[in-house]
Amino acid sequence: MPSLGFLKKIRSKDSQGSPSDFKPGSPTTAKDKDKFGSPISPVLSKTSNFFPEPDAHSNLPSAPTASSDHDMTGAGTHLVGQSAAANTQQVPSIRNMVNGPEYPSNGQHDSAYAAATNNNNNTNLPQINAPAAAKATREVRETKGKYTLPDFTISRTLGTGSFGRVHLVQSKHNQRFYAVKVLKKAQVVRMKQVEHTNDERRMLQRCRHPFLITLWGTWQDSKNLYMVMDFIEGGELFSLLRKSQRFPNPVAKFYAAEVTLALDYLHSVNIIYRDLKPENLLLDRHGHLKITDFGFAKEVPDITWTLCGTPDYLAPEVVSNKGYNKSVDWWSLGILIFEMLAGFTPFWDSGSPLKIYENILKGRVKYPPYIHPDAQDLLSKLITADLTKRLGNLHGGSKDVMQHQWFAEVTWERLAKKDIDAPYVPPVKGGQGDASLFDKYAEETEPYGATGEDQFGKLFPDF
Repeated sequence: MPSLGFLKKIRSKDSQGSPSDFKPGSPTTAKDKDKFGSPISPVLSKTSNFFPEPDAHSNLPSAPTASSDHDMTGAGTHLVGQSAAANTQQVPSIRNMVNGPEYPSNGQHDSAYAAATNNNNNTNLPQINAPAAAKATREVRETKGKYTLPDFTISRTLGTGSFGRVHLVQSKHNQRFYAVKVLKKAQVVRMKQVEHTNDERRMLQRCRHPFLITLWGTWQDSKNLYMVMDFIEGGELFSLLRKSQRFPNPVAKFYAAEVTLALDYLHSVNIIYRDLKPENLLLDRHGHLKITDFGFAKEVPDITWTLCGTPDYLAPEVVSNKGYNKSVDWWSLGILIFEMLAGFTPFWDSGSPLKIYENILKGRVKYPPYIHPDAQDLLSKLITADLTKRLGNLHGGSKDVMQHQWFAEVTWERLAKKDIDAPYVPPVKGGQGDASLFDKYAEETEPYGATGEDQFGKLFPDF
């Protein structure tokens, strides 16, 4: 059983974010559409005209378009065992939400096992039974040294963590708002997070998806690393879940479906996410999700052994230090759906990580009676230690998840285009740098833009 010391973080409120839904454009062309969100009680959005993602081969903007702050580590502790019995406002069921969208990458699925005859008795080591990944046809966004500190006006801190903080900033070129994640190099090195930090930048650079945060550029000075990302105004799904205590079945289904599309995309380009949880899901101003914090994301064509993640969401093969593959993300999806429906995680035990690990390895899940039978059936097929039975890890890959009965009414193509109204619209003023849904923090006292000897610059060559 792993020691807590091997984990970068425990379950904590460390992801801050904010949504922006501007269509990417040149930094000199500011087209901000002001829009007000709905009241706090969940309602259906009146707007279904969502801005589409740019074509994979279109010209990329030379400066940010929207920014989101990314999860950072080491903030206060989250309470995971909230009462599940609270009354929540019933939200209209999700309508017109069955064919999964196709992404322009490879046809790889996530089956952990080859045919039974090919297991070679390596029952503890998952294997990928899939064709080799095709060469990506999508342009990779150039991010290195794209911006400098004078390009932005720093407004306020959105969140803090062990390595630094996230700032709300405004571009001096297009007047739009972004989130700039500032990491202290010395702290990253001290906590042995150099590889994860470089992986985060590399994975974000490769990704372009409507439900994933966008990295617009990076730079560094002699003391800090800087990452310019979308500012996602609506805050964390975690905060909304804690206020609601638990979500009605259709609301949980909506958010789970958007996460499923994002995981389907990531796995199609051989990226494993490894840190799915409500704290890392941000709500844009229209109520759609953005997955943030790619600190544990990694390109994994087959298996990996690194122990990382959040205790409540770790798959048993990770806890037991076995090799694992992308299927750990589908386990985490099951934990996320359970938490949204129940208001707590299935293996939580007084907040003690070691007790949580023991419960994960035992694998006994007690389902509250108010969880819909279809949802319980899906959860039993995601939260299973048997890799030969875990959905998303079989020969059908992510399509097995999408085609489950619980998702029967989801129209995946429309959802991928954000053409379905969200069940809750955050009460924010779009395009105005509205950070009212974020906690306030003491500001950084050490000035940015340091010059002089750069002791650790060589460790971060792509910033």
